[in-house]
Amino acid sequence: MNKAYIFNGVPWFDQHGETVNAHGACVLKEGDKYYLFGEYKTNDVNKFVGFSCYSSYNLSDWHFEGLALPPQEQGLLGPDRIGERVKVVKNHKTGTFVMLMHTDNLKYTDPCIGLATCDSIDGTFKFQGPLLFEGKPIRMWDMGTFVDEDGTAYLLVHEGIIYRLSDDGLTAVEKVAENIAPGGESPAMFRHGDNYFMMFSNKTSWERNDNYYFVSNSLHGPWNKRGLFCPKGSLTYNSQCSFVFSLEADGKTIPVYMGDRWSFPRQASSATQVWLPIEVKEDTCSISEYWSVWASESISQAVLEGMDKPLPFRSNERGDSVCYAFEGSQIMVYGTSDCHGGYAEFAIYDGTDELIHRAIIDFYSLVPDSSMKYVSPKLPHGSYTLKVGVIGENGVWYKKDGTQFGSVDYFVTLESVKVCT
Repeated sequence: MNKAYIFNGVPWFDQHGETVNAHGACVLKEGDKYYLFGEYKTNDVNKFVGFSCYSSYNLSDWHFEGLALPPQEQGLLGPDRIGERVKVVKNHKTGTFVMLMHTDNLKYTDPCIGLATCDSIDGTFKFQGPLLFEGKPIRMWDMGTFVDEDGTAYLLVHEGIIYRLSDDGLTAVEKVAENIAPGGESPAMFRHGDNYFMMFSNKTSWERNDNYYFVSNSLHGPWNKRGLFCPKGSLTYNSQCSFVFSLEADGKTIPVYMGDRWSFPRQASSATQVWLPIEVKEDTCSISEYWSVWASESISQAVLEGMDKPLPFRSNERGDSVCYAFEGSQIMVYGTSDCHGGYAEFAIYDGTDELIHRAIIDFYSLVPDSSMKYVSPKLPHGSYTLKVGVIGENGVWYKKDGTQFGSVDYFVTLESVKVCT
C-alpha cells in the first residue's frame, strides 16, 4: 500500500517509528511541504516540554524536524509552566514565521498569550515574551489563529474574542469582536467565499463533546450560531476542534477539520488526531460522516485492499494477551472503545522474536466507537507476530471539585485485522 492515506483515531509514526507527538496543532504549507506544529506531550505530567515540528509531502508520511520551541530557562515557558494550543502563521510582508501559544502555570491561574519568531519554518523559534494589546499582555488561554485572504492574521481566543495582528504580526492592534461564544473554547476559523466560519468546543476538560459553529460575512459580526457541524451525540467524532487548514487537491480547495482525541494521562503515546474534510454550502458547514481512512490526493474515503480476518478478544485482566501471526508489510487492527475501555500494549516481533515496534493504544471513549484502532508503521515485507496485551491502566482525571471523569474499567476489545502485503 503506497498511497497517501490519512488514518483517523490511531497513532501516527514518524521516520523513526516514534509516535507523532503534536497536539492542539496547526498545519502550514510552505513550498511543496506541509508542516505540522503541536504540543509535544509527556505521559506523566501535563507541563511544557516543547512544541514539535513535523513535515510531510503528502499528509501521511511524517518526518520529525525536532522541537520548534524548547522549554525556556525562565519566564512564561520556563520550568513548571504550561504551553498549549501552539499556532504558527507566516507574515507575508516580512517572511517571518510567527508562533503564538497559551502559556500558564500548572494550576492554570496565570494565563498569557506568548509570542515566538523564526526566519525559517523548520528552524528553532526564539521566544519573545507576551503578545501585547494596547501595551499590556493578553491574559487569556484557549486560542487559535486565522489568516485571511489578504494575508492579515488574527488571534482567536476562548469565549469568542478576535484580535487583529499588526502588519508585522508581532502585536495585537484591534479587538475585532468579543463574546461571540460565551463558554466556548478551542476556537478554529476558516473562510469560504464571503462567509467566515468559527468553531468552538464546550468546556469538558479532556472529555469530548458536541462542538458547534458560528457564521458571519464580516469578522466584526454579527455572528450567527448555526449549531453542530457533526451529528448530535457523536461528540464531534470523539474529538475537539483545534484548527482548519486548506487542502488543494483534485482541482479543489477544501477546508479540513483538525481535531484532538485526547488520552489523559498518556497524551504522548496514545492521544490521536481526527482530520476530516468539511462540507460547505453557502452559510452552513458540516462533517456528515466519519472516515476512518481517506485519500488526501482525491479527498475521498478510501477502501483498503485485503480481507478482514477475525481477531476476537475482550479482557480487562492485566497481562491477558492475544497473538496474531502475519506475513506482509503492515497490519491494521479494528476494535471497540467505550466507557469501560483501558490501555493496551501493541507489540510487533519479527521472525527471530525481536521486538521491532511498540505502541500504547487507548480503548476509552464516552460514546462507543467500533473502528480502526491501530495501524502499524510500514515494515519490510516479511513474517511477523502482533501481540496485544491488557495493561490494566485507564484514563481517569478529576475536576477541581473532585468529580471523576474517564474510564470505569480496563477492557481491551478487538474485532478483526487487515494485513497489507
